[in-house]
Amino acid sequence: MERQFDVVVIGAGPAGEVLAGRVRDRSEKTVAIVERELVGGECSFYACMPSKSLLRPAEALHEARRIPGAAEAITGELDVPAVLSRRDEVIHNLDDDSQLPWLQERGVELVRGAGRLGGERRVRVGEDVLVAREAIVVAVGSSALFPPIPGLAEADAWSNRQITTSRSVPPKLIVLGGGAVGVEMAQAWSSLGSRVTLIEALDRLLAKEEPFAGELVADSLREAGAEIHLGVKASSVERDGPKVTVALESGQAVTGSHLLVAIGRTPRTEGLGLETVGLTGEGYLKVDDQLQVPGHRWLYAIGDVNGRSLLTHSGKYQARVAADVILGESASALSDRTGAPRVVFTDPQVAAVGLTLEQAREQGRTAIAIDLDTEGTAGGSFVGRGAEGKTRFVVDESRDVLLGVTFVGPEVADFLQAATIATVAEVPVRRLAHAIAPFPTRSELWLQFVEAYEARRGVSMHGDA
Repeated sequence: MERQFDVVVIGAGPAGEVLAGRVRDRSEKTVAIVERELVGGECSFYACMPSKSLLRPAEALHEARRIPGAAEAITGELDVPAVLSRRDEVIHNLDDDSQLPWLQERGVELVRGAGRLGGERRVRVGEDVLVAREAIVVAVGSSALFPPIPGLAEADAWSNRQITTSRSVPPKLIVLGGGAVGVEMAQAWSSLGSRVTLIEALDRLLAKEEPFAGELVADSLREAGAEIHLGVKASSVERDGPKVTVALESGQAVTGSHLLVAIGRTPRTEGLGLETVGLTGEGYLKVDDQLQVPGHRWLYAIGDVNGRSLLTHSGKYQARVAADVILGESASALSDRTGAPRVVFTDPQVAAVGLTLEQAREQGRTAIAIDLDTEGTAGGSFVGRGAEGKTRFVVDESRDVLLGVTFVGPEVADFLQAATIATVAEVPVRRLAHAIAPFPTRSELWLQFVEAYEARRGVSMHGDA
């Protein structure tokens, strides 16, 4: 059967949902959204939401133990069944019924099944064909990347999907990859009783962030009992019944009960029918700043599948921009790359936006760093008391504007929006000097930054902004 809509969206994850809802909220255009799995996507059921629910109990417990008076009231350890039960509540036991009313209220038609392009402005879902009068939006996301390591394909290795939804604690977990997923899951399951070994091919964890971020997270993981191997690659994997062994290029071998592969992501473009419109089915679906595929002005790609920024909030941002373009407005995605904030929800948390010092200098910027103790404020006496943490402000001295900010410390994720605004808007330090930080809060880091920058420059920042 053939049906017509103004806009057809393939993929009902956060990006696809936001675009469909925004088009319907702001116009009378008809919209269909196609989903082969769960409405709400990877983030809701297998990534962001379950992983944070697994991490939060230990984070709250650690913070309570840093507070005199509260620490003395703690008499037990984490209740593992309760943690897993709460995780199941957060992901609605892998049932997407709670996601459907949002689409229904906006008049977005949900089509269940695997959508694939079937020529220009056509999407095939089983025997049905959805014809898009105006636009097709690809929002299919990404999957875990499994490298071609000998034996890995036969080793029953886990991706983020299995590790975030496991109904029991893996006795001995091996984590392959020291990025955000790897370190978060290493810490979450360590806190729940798993013996964790983490293997990272590069010489530090969180290699895309400031070096001190990975160092502080590594210290925390080791303190929790994790074993960490840095600068070494896995050469082979072997599964022998309940035991999995990872051989390292160093000659060592690591044995565990479960293996998590968390080395990166790959776009879900296979089987999408891109060849029917003259595109390759390999790699990310490249787009311009209007999120349109060059040469196909009716075809858009948003979220992980375009490779610009593999973050849920970036996908939602792109969805709003693409929706506006579809609605005939002048819009461009300007800040979904270096302007996209990123958070690693370990303890300590890592919250960053913009460029690291190394990245800024590689781009030829006249960049300097102002480093501060994250808890070195009056507010730090009450939150994160005695915890390790470091904050770095990266400044372009030639223009007196921020290029990037990195916070490492307990519960710093919510510090990030102010830094994102200052960085994306290129607010001059002379203007930031007039943004009064409330006392006694950890936000006084901004005051300390201005004072340290003044001292370096030898001039007051309270002049004309």
